[in-house]
Amino acid sequence: MLSPILMWNKIGRIVTKLAERLDITPLRALDVFYTSKVCDRMHDEEEELYTFSDEYIVDEIILELQNQYL
Repeated sequence: MLSPILMWNKIGRIVTKLAERLDITPLRALDVFYTSKVCDRMHDEEEELYTFSDEYIVDEIILELQNQYL
């Protein structure tokens, strides 16, 4: 597992990229991230999603959002 400081930095980068991709405020992006299943997966030590690139994780969040509205 990443140290708390490294996880915090990674989440910050992901939220920033998510805000840019969705054209929303960083605060809204933070809410989207923390209410997503991807967030749960990122904190799951067995899944190790935190080892994937920031862009990949943002794509996973966007896919999750798209699937919610299908």
